[in-house]
Amino acid sequence: MSDIKKIVLAYSGGLDTSVILKWLQETYQCEVVTFTADLGQGDELETAREKAKAAGVKETFIEDLREEFVKDFVFPMFRANTIYEGEYLLGTSIARPLIAKRLIEIAKKIEADAISHGATGKGNDQVRFELGAYALNPDIKIIAPWREWDLLSREKLLQYAKVHHIPVEMKHKKGGSPYSMDANLLHISYEGRHLENPAAEPEDDMWRMTVNPEKAPNESQTIEIHFKKGDPVSLNGKVMKPHELLASLNQLGGQHGIGRLDLVENRYVGMKSRGCYETPGGTIMLKAHRAIESITLDREVAHLKDELMPRFASLIYNGYWWSPERKALQTLIDHTQENVNGWVKLKLYKGNVTVIGRDSATDSLFDTSIATFEDDKGAYDQKDAAGFIKLNALRMRIAAKIKK
Repeated sequence: MSDIKKIVLAYSGGLDTSVILKWLQETYQCEVVTFTADLGQGDELETAREKAKAAGVKETFIEDLREEFVKDFVFPMFRANTIYEGEYLLGTSIARPLIAKRLIEIAKKIEADAISHGATGKGNDQVRFELGAYALNPDIKIIAPWREWDLLSREKLLQYAKVHHIPVEMKHKKGGSPYSMDANLLHISYEGRHLENPAAEPEDDMWRMTVNPEKAPNESQTIEIHFKKGDPVSLNGKVMKPHELLASLNQLGGQHGIGRLDLVENRYVGMKSRGCYETPGGTIMLKAHRAIESITLDREVAHLKDELMPRFASLIYNGYWWSPERKALQTLIDHTQENVNGWVKLKLYKGNVTVIGRDSATDSLFDTSIATFEDDKGAYDQKDAAGFIKLNALRMRIAAKIKK
């Protein structure tokens, strides 16, 4: 341990990383520098700075990465319509490669010997952080306290915090261990407490970004999103920066109870895990993106994207954002988005997002003169369909004759 002189800790100021900060100082007897990424989690940032200073940290890095997070990580992921296991919009997963990148960059800048994180030895985040770190610096030393110490429960963490006078926000009115939470501009996740029982309904006061859909406004709201090369660029006619647009969608979606998810997922480390997620803006954005693609993408390109998406989702979920295969897939995905331009109208109402219109002035492949149920004036010869059907049925007709 004596060869470690300086550590950069990914620090949120929550229970886990507050305990880890003190534990690293005691165990490694070295300087610990904290790094807190502002990914849109809100007022936790100043609290994190104050708690780090109170713990004797001399150097803290708190960086506003909101625009980079949405522009270079969230948007590229959404160009692929990425969802994991049919439901999860990967709000935690997509934040980890950016945090890993900055950890490595800060470690190089201040000549630190190691980086550290608060991910448990049971979870996915340890894999995501460390795969990313090794991809960017193959020689970096990584300290994962959850794999070294004996504080293997949240109650033990609370006891350690009490003994060492570490302030902890319980974040729950009923006492006991707080939820294990992760928040950023894309989502909030909740794990732990009674959520560990997959049969137990989430407590209504747990949710933070969204109102209960049953208590959402009785009047629907219509919004319009404009896309350029697959990315949303304006909301209701107002051009916005990526992080500003997502924040606005979060506010609108939250007001209408959109984006709640209760999921049992398959972790990369092998176990099943129950978590609850709030992703209001992302839920709206995914619906809108698929709508604009529906009129601007060639059929086979769209179907190819749908075939590749689960693999792309798994790469992000499992921590392979910086891998060559993810980058190769991203190149293909981005190429498909060149003509994904236009607008989508959506109706928000009591937890639901409904597409009510879409158009592209320059790139729509929807040809009304061919698709019409009225007289198409010869644009499409319906007699051609007979040969098309017979040729496609040929192999099945031959097989049927053999069976006879």
